[in-house]
Amino acid sequence: MDVSQRRACQVLGQPRSTQRYETQRDLEAEQRLVNEMHELVRKYPRYGYRMTTAKLRQQGWHVNFKRVYRLWRLEGFGVPKKTRKKRRLGHSGNSCVRRRAEHKDHVWAWDFIHDRTAIGKPLKWLAITDEYTRECLALEVDRSITSDHVLDVLTNLFLTRGVPQHIRSDNGPEFIARAIRHHGEQAGLEMLYIKPGAPWENGFAESFFSRLRDELLNVEEFMNLTEARWFAQRRLHEYNEERPHSSLGYRTPSEFAAGCAATSAPATPAIQTRHSLGEEELTTTQPVLS
Repeated sequence: MDVSQRRACQVLGQPRSTQRYETQRDLEAEQRLVNEMHELVRKYPRYGYRMTTAKLRQQGWHVNFKRVYRLWRLEGFGVPKKTRKKRRLGHSGNSCVRRRAEHKDHVWAWDFIHDRTAIGKPLKWLAITDEYTRECLALEVDRSITSDHVLDVLTNLFLTRGVPQHIRSDNGPEFIARAIRHHGEQAGLEMLYIKPGAPWENGFAESFFSRLRDELLNVEEFMNLTEARWFAQRRLHEYNEERPHSSLGYRTPSEFAAGCAATSAPATPAIQTRHSLGEEELTTTQPVLS
């Protein structure tokens, strides 16, 4: 229509400055941002633009998701989509949906995952996580992990962190062993065993292992057990201290846990720890540290 800009803005009720505004872009700063995005994509190839935005904010960049998404598309970055599994409520009363964690150290979850070294030797990974804070409390890797090994890891956690109220797991032989159940009864915790053949009932453990396989096991090739253990310790630190978690508002699990109100562990009897002396076994009693 043959009208002036002044008249058109007057009719539409718009300030004329909105029609004359030109974007002021600091090309040098934007290039530095793009370079930093390239570094993050190389370091974390399985992160999308939202996780990349969170990492940039950790490093002091004041950017929003929309700006990073625009640059993400311009640079041609992308993460292959994963097949989404069906979400189920679960059948037993011990599922993570029916019995949710309500505070720190309320419910822990543990499970195993398997991998192999470059020459085909087996690796077995054990992870224990706090369902409320999403912290990874222990990440162990070995050729094989027996119930005795699991018991040692669990006892160390009891002595350093305290005793949770519940531990959720599947019905694997390492978890239903008599020694494990007896140890749990002595410590005053309840074992939550999910229904056999229903891994979604232990969803937090499955979610952790999904990230572990996607971001570590499918990316790194381990030459031997020593190398795998080094990566396990690095992953433990990175997951708790550096990796933003979307369900925690893109805070790290350690940052979220630090803001949680301290909860006192329930009164429990002393924990028995075992020390091997040759072929004999000496049992000593130690108090539970919270």
